[in-house]
Amino acid sequence: MLKIRLKRSYIGNPEKLRRVLRSLGLRRIGQTVVKPDVPEIRGMINKVPHLVDVEETKGE
Repeated sequence: MLKIRLKRSYIGNPEKLRRVLRSLGLRRIGQTVVKPDVPEIRGMINKVPHLVDVEETKGE
């Protein structure tokens, strides 16, 4: 599992990156979501590495 936290605002970024963050479930700075460690999620994270912090956690 991946713990993803929005560390910077997405104001001033292209709409494409905003959509990536929304699809990850991130709306507010400091908000954290837990997602499965699958290639699709990793690809989304690779699009916005400057806006998010990622931590690997043990899953269920």
